[in-house]
Amino acid sequence: MTSLITRRTFVGGMAGAAGVAALGGSAFAQQALPTSPVTLNIIDVAGNLALTQKAIENYRKAKPNLVSRITFTKAPAPELAGKIKAQQDAGRVDIDLVLTGTDALSAGLEQNLWVELIPTYAKSLPNLEEIYIPAAARMQTLAKGHGVVVTYYPSGPLLEYMPGKVQNVPTTAEELLAWTKANPNRFIYARPANSGPGRTFIMGLPYILGDSNPQDPARGWDKTWAYLKELGQNIEYYPSGTGAVMKELGEGSRDMTVTTTGWDINPRVLGVVPKEAKIGALKGFHWVADAHYMCVPKGLSNEKVAVLLDLMSFLLTKEQQAYTYDEGYFYPGPAVKGVTLDMAPPESQQAIEEFGRPEYEKMIAENPIELPLQPEQMVVAFRMWDEQVGGAKRK
Repeated sequence: MTSLITRRTFVGGMAGAAGVAALGGSAFAQQALPTSPVTLNIIDVAGNLALTQKAIENYRKAKPNLVSRITFTKAPAPELAGKIKAQQDAGRVDIDLVLTGTDALSAGLEQNLWVELIPTYAKSLPNLEEIYIPAAARMQTLAKGHGVVVTYYPSGPLLEYMPGKVQNVPTTAEELLAWTKANPNRFIYARPANSGPGRTFIMGLPYILGDSNPQDPARGWDKTWAYLKELGQNIEYYPSGTGAVMKELGEGSRDMTVTTTGWDINPRVLGVVPKEAKIGALKGFHWVADAHYMCVPKGLSNEKVAVLLDLMSFLLTKEQQAYTYDEGYFYPGPAVKGVTLDMAPPESQQAIEEFGRPEYEKMIAENPIELPLQPEQMVVAFRMWDEQVGGAKRK
């Protein structure tokens, strides 16, 4: 199995042609598939290829009449919007499909980069409300029709720690702050704009701290911003991605971090973090759900859009969704109803049996699951964290 370092967020620092119609309108709604195969260029800014690359390659094998070759690249989420905007301004878009979390989804919505997929092309896609599990259907609303959920998990925020180093495990936000004061530079988390656990942590704190409006970072997070600033006094620096955080935890240079179900399970499967690492949750904890989306940049040919819609439909079949269990990276992973672990490849079943945690089922059942911030509010939260918390400590 390819290592965490090469597969995900370590990559990149972790990790007007003729025939183009008025994208986002109805021009492509009935667009025919191409008569000769095309090349697809897919960029991943969320680590999603760990979950979907096998299924995408299955599509190429199943549809050689539509796709001749697929190239995969990875990049940090904060860099994506500027890259796509520059290509669109130049009239030379060479990114066909974006696999993203809520971070780059939000940035792209803010800058109007994405093709409207729903309702424009709804007839070319499955009935999403019908096939999604309820939580994934809720996450689909965040895309505002400009992306399609491909994977889902309840996420976090959770604490992850090495039991030999942390004897008095914090159970409240106050205890976590006190622990970091008593153990300076032993707690770490990554920049939220490029880290699932990082953004889940800051979005989960308003629920834990009892802030006035957990969905409004500018006017409803007074306690959260004060807490993050005070916590930051005991943090040496903020890495650019979660992969670097897990490497430090595994090497023993840090004792505790924030995590999610997937970022707990998968680095232990891959040996980056020792198997004996433990997890916990703070009093008042609410899950803040997460999902990965398939987004199409404006500026592509009709034929490319037609193939991408067909690919999306293929990736949402139960058979291909079963691959998204992976090795627990986005646990559980599937966004579609009726996809069980026994449908996943044997290596996925084995990894989750050995490294999964039985307590997750109970925690998911017994704690509220909240939507993350709306895209425009997430952009605000990232900007405020960069300005008020991360500052000169980003690395």
